[in-house]
Amino acid sequence: MKSVTSVRQQVQVCLGKAGIPVGTLIYVKQGRRENTTFAYEQGWLGNQEGFNVSADLSLISGYQPRRAPSAHDSVFHFAIADTTPDAWGRRVIARDHAKRRKGNPSLASLTEMDYLLAVDDFSRIGALRLRDQNGHYCRTIEDGRRATPPLLELQRIYQASRAVEKGQESTEDLRYLQGKGTSLGGMRPKSTVVDEDGALAIGKFPSVGDTRSVTRGEVLALCLAKQAGINAAPARIIELDGVPVAIIRRFDRDGADGRIPYQSAASLLQASREEDRSYTEIADAIRSVGHAPTADVQQLWRRLVFNLLITNVDDHLQNHGFLHVEKGLWRLAPAFDVNPFPDKERESKTWLSEEDGPITDLEMLLARSTYFSLSREDALAVLAEVYDAVLDWRQIALSAVVGLQASELDDFAPAFEHEQMEAAQALLA
Repeated sequence: MKSVTSVRQQVQVCLGKAGIPVGTLIYVKQGRRENTTFAYEQGWLGNQEGFNVSADLSLISGYQPRRAPSAHDSVFHFAIADTTPDAWGRRVIARDHAKRRKGNPSLASLTEMDYLLAVDDFSRIGALRLRDQNGHYCRTIEDGRRATPPLLELQRIYQASRAVEKGQESTEDLRYLQGKGTSLGGMRPKSTVVDEDGALAIGKFPSVGDTRSVTRGEVLALCLAKQAGINAAPARIIELDGVPVAIIRRFDRDGADGRIPYQSAASLLQASREEDRSYTEIADAIRSVGHAPTADVQQLWRRLVFNLLITNVDDHLQNHGFLHVEKGLWRLAPAFDVNPFPDKERESKTWLSEEDGPITDLEMLLARSTYFSLSREDALAVLAEVYDAVLDWRQIALSAVVGLQASELDDFAPAFEHEQMEAAQALLA
């Protein structure tokens, strides 16, 4: 009978630039079964500034276990899972491991803990940091250097990413990309970078399968969002020999390189990836733990209107985030990963409410506006501001910040010019 392989790893979970000890995370894998458990440090429980770092980790003594409820869910507690690599990052890590395994067949298979620890400590999303039993942060590079590259290296990152997409990557390409992935995003090629002023940003590259300029489209959406009164991550395009790369600023750091605790909306709702959840539930969570709940639920409704009018239908719960302010109170994070999808039906991934289902038209949103602390009159005023911003999409698209060519506008037009924009015009007439 074949013996079952057992793996047990333990790390200390720390918080912020100062690395304040928060708790202990233990990962166990026996055969195919895996689970984790977390216990807060007594010092954190007694800290006046202490708070539950993840919605599913109550501020109590003792170990709190976690098992993934489905194959699509993480074995880690939610806010810890938020720091794991996205699909692109996992792809790079898995490819590198497969190459190394060819040279050394006895190399063990990757575990979920391996993926978690493969993220560069310097650029890990939010404020949670992981420290091994030797006191080293995971993952850090020898001699205190960091793996996060400066903007000057974008060309090298892009070439390595392109090689991975085409299945032509070298060992050097994979080693170069290791640790540079992000937790914010999906399968598209990207890298954490240090911007010209030293601030953290994400560089997003065109994909080999793109039929339109997706990177310019995202910057266009974020520029329009700002014009529509939405707190959105600053974004711009940088050209590498004619290749448009989107540079999107990270919002989980402050001016002094301080780290701001972060949770996705999925974490706040403790939502399994196999569940349909709703914006009214997010509004309820905001009212429960929000630092400025009324402003944030109103901002959320504004974003729903905007998403509908620009056909941003990739609005799953990982694409909404929250930043910690103080004493367990959170604010809605700036909008990110906002894209026009001209080739898709206008139907949101996240439902409006359990009764309403996915968002498909403005009347649904207006009927629910009071749930988001807006009278119909106030909601129509918000709609007017969002409509005016989206109406201006062609001018913004052609501006130097976005840089689309007039010949490319038809590729995006269905996302911005449609019957819901006409409905908005009629409602505001």
